[in-house]
Amino acid sequence: MEELVQRARALIPALRARARSVEEARRVSAETTGMLRDADLFRLMQPARFGGFEYGFTELIDIVFEIGRGCGSTAWCYGLGAVHQWLLATFPLQAQNDVWSEDPNTLVCGSYAPVTNAVRVGRGFEISGKWSFASNCDNSDWALVGVRFPAESDGKPKPGFLLLPRKDYEIEDDWFTVGLAGTGSKSIVVQDKLFVPEHRMLTFEQASSNNPPGAAEHANWVYRIPFLAGVPVSIASPALGMVQGAIDEFVEFIGARTTRGAVAGGGNPMAQFAQVQSRIAEAAAALDAAKLLLKRDTREVESGAAKGQLISVEKRIRNRRDHAYAVRLAVQGVNALFESVGGGGLGLSSGIQRNWRDVNAVAHHISLNWDVVSAMYGQHYLGLEPKGQY
Repeated sequence: MEELVQRARALIPALRARARSVEEARRVSAETTGMLRDADLFRLMQPARFGGFEYGFTELIDIVFEIGRGCGSTAWCYGLGAVHQWLLATFPLQAQNDVWSEDPNTLVCGSYAPVTNAVRVGRGFEISGKWSFASNCDNSDWALVGVRFPAESDGKPKPGFLLLPRKDYEIEDDWFTVGLAGTGSKSIVVQDKLFVPEHRMLTFEQASSNNPPGAAEHANWVYRIPFLAGVPVSIASPALGMVQGAIDEFVEFIGARTTRGAVAGGGNPMAQFAQVQSRIAEAAAALDAAKLLLKRDTREVESGAAKGQLISVEKRIRNRRDHAYAVRLAVQGVNALFESVGGGGLGLSSGIQRNWRDVNAVAHHISLNWDVVSAMYGQHYLGLEPKGQY
C-alpha cells in the first residue's frame, strides 16, 4: 500500500500541470487515465481473481487524497473508477466475467438514480432512457445505470442497477458546469429498447444486504460491506485532496518555503499577516478533522465486516452523516483560504480558485448535501423514521 501511495504522490506535479486543461476539455484525458492505470491504481479494490489488490475504503481515501492534491476532477473520476471495481465485484460472477474476462483493466462509469423502469422480458430486462451525471464516461467501456425493477409480492418496484457495454449506449455531451468541470459527467442515452440479461442486475437491496451475490465468489470480506456504508467515501475524499492542494498553492502564493515549516525571508509579505497564518491553521484543522471522521468510520466498517458482523442501521446513518460533514469541513477549509487570496488568486491559472469551485461543487452532490443528510440523521436520532438512503 505504501508503494501505491508513493506512485499516486509522484503523479501530483503532472496532474497539477494539467488541471486547467482538464477543466477546459471538460473531461480527464485518455493519457492521464493511462498514467493512473500504469501505476496500477485502478486495481486497488478489484478482486484478486481479476488481478486486483482487494484493499478497502480506508486505503481508497489515501490514494484519492494524493490525486486530489494535483487535480480535483481527476481525483473524482479516479475515486469512482476505483470504487466501481469494488461494486462490480458484488454483481453475479457472470457479470464480472462479462466486463473483465477479456480486459481486467476495463473501467465502469455509473449513474445511480433509478430514473427508468426495467421491463421483464424472458431472462432479462428491456430498458431505454437517459441517465445523467455519468462521471468519466469517456474513459469507460461499461456503464452501470439505475433502474426500477418490476414489483414483486409487496407490489413495490425495486431500485437497482444494470450493466451496459459501451456499444449499447450513446454519450450526450451536456456537461457544462462551474465546478468539477473536468469530470466529464455527461449523460448516457439508450434511444431504443435494449435487452439486458438478468445476470447483469444488482438490486439496491442486494447491494445493501451485507451479502450481495458476488460476495460468495471472493473470500475477502471487503465485498460484504453495504453499498452506502462505503461508496460515498469515493466522492467525499476528493474534496479532502483538493483542500490540501489549495493549501499547497496558498503557501506558494504567500511565500515559498525554503524548508518544511519555514517561510523564505524574502517571500511575499502576506506570509507575515496574522490573519493569513490563521487561515492556514483553519484549513489544516478542518482537513484533519474531516480525514479523521472518514477513516474512523471506514475502519469500523471494515473491522466489522472482517469479523462477519452486520453493519447496524445506526452506524450506517452515522457514516452518511460523516460523509456529508467531512465535505462540509472541506468547504470551510477551502473557503478560509480563498477569502485571503485577493485579486491575485482569481486568475483561471490559479489552482486555489479551481479547488474552491470544485470543493463547493462536491458539497452539492445529493449524497453529500448537508441539509438532506443531516435531516436524515436527526430523524433517526430523535426516534423518527429516517427519510433517505443509508
